[in-house]
Amino acid sequence: MSKLEFSSLVLVALMALSCATKESPQPKGEAATAPTEQAVVTPVIVTEPVGEDSDDPAIWLHPEDPSQSLILGTDKAGAVFVFDLAGKIIQEKTVTGLARMNNVDVGYGMILGGSEIDIAIATDRDANLVRAYRLPDMTPIDNGGIPVFATEPPERQRPMGIALYKRPSDGVFFAILSRKEGPDGSYLWQYRLDDDGTGAIEMTKVREFGAFSGSGEIEALAVDGERGFLYYSDEGAGIHKYHADPDAPDANEELALFGTTGFTEDREGISIYKIDDHTGYIIVSDQQANAFRIFKREGEPGDPHDHRFVKSVRVAATDSDGSEVTNVALNDDFPYGLFMAMSDDKTFHFYSWKDMAGDDLVVAPNGETAGD
Repeated sequence: MSKLEFSSLVLVALMALSCATKESPQPKGEAATAPTEQAVVTPVIVTEPVGEDSDDPAIWLHPEDPSQSLILGTDKAGAVFVFDLAGKIIQEKTVTGLARMNNVDVGYGMILGGSEIDIAIATDRDANLVRAYRLPDMTPIDNGGIPVFATEPPERQRPMGIALYKRPSDGVFFAILSRKEGPDGSYLWQYRLDDDGTGAIEMTKVREFGAFSGSGEIEALAVDGERGFLYYSDEGAGIHKYHADPDAPDANEELALFGTTGFTEDREGISIYKIDDHTGYIIVSDQQANAFRIFKREGEPGDPHDHRFVKSVRVAATDSDGSEVTNVALNDDFPYGLFMAMSDDKTFHFYSWKDMAGDDLVVAPNGETAGD
C-alpha cells in the first residue's frame, strides 16, 4: 500500500468517527449541552409543619417593609396556613375548617367595596369552591365560597390549580383554574373577578381552553403578568403556554410546548423568577427527582416561545409539587429573593435565590423589584 493510499484510508476513518460522534440537534426547548447538576441546595428556613399534608405556597409582599411579607401555604386537610419569613405559623391569620385545599395565589390592587385591596384566592377541591381572602388580615371576601366548573359532571368539578392575572390595559382580574379531571381542549376555565355589589368577589366564566395529553393530570399553573402568558404543567407531557388575556386574538391557540424530556416522571409546580420585566427563568418541579428544572423565560432571539432548558437544581424538599419565587430583597437571609417549595413532610422550604442560582444563573439587582 502506498503512503498516499494509507493517508486516504486514515482520512476516511477520521471522517467516519466524526460523523458517528457528532451530537444530534436538540429539540426545541431543551439544552444545547447537558448541564452539570448541582449538589443538593439546603434551605435557609424550614417552616413549622401544617396539620396533615402541605401542598401549594404563595408569597404576599408587604408594600412598605418587605421583611414583614407573608407566606401562604395550603394544607389538604382543610386549611390555608400563614407564616412569617422565619417559617413560624401566624395563628390569627391561618384559616381552618375548610374541605380539601389545593392551590393558592395572590393578587395586588383589586378594587373591592370601593377600595383597592390585595387578595389571596385558593381552591377547595372537595367542596368544588374557590375561597377568597383580603390580605394581609385574611378576612373572607367570598360569601362562603364561589362555585366553579358548576355545569360539569361531578367528577369534573373539583378545582386544583389556580393562577391570578391582572390585565395591564384595564386592571381587570382573572382567575385561571385547572381541575382534578378534564378533557383535552377545555381542561382549564378562566373567570373574570368582580365586586358583587356587597364588597365580595363574584366570578364569571369567560373561556374554556387548554390542551391535555391524557397522561396524569393538570394542577400547576403560573401567569407571567408582564409578558402576558400562562404556563401549566401537563404532568406526563410537558409545559404548555397560552396567552393569559382571554381577549387576545389567538387566546386559545397553544404558543409552545416545552420541557417534554429530561423529567424523571411528573412535571409539577411552576414559578417565574424575574430579572427584569422581560428576562428571567421558568422553574418547574421535577417531582420524583426532588429537583427543579429551569428554563429561559424570554425564549430565544427571534422566537420568544422557544424556552431553552438551562439547568437542574436538586433541593432538600422531597416530592415537591408546589413552588413560588420572588426577586424582591426581603431581608438578610434573602437578599436576591426567595424561592420556596412544598415538601411532603408537612413543611415548606425557604431557599435563598442566590443559592438556587449558583454560578450559572443571573439574579435580579439587590433590593429592586421587577414587576412582582
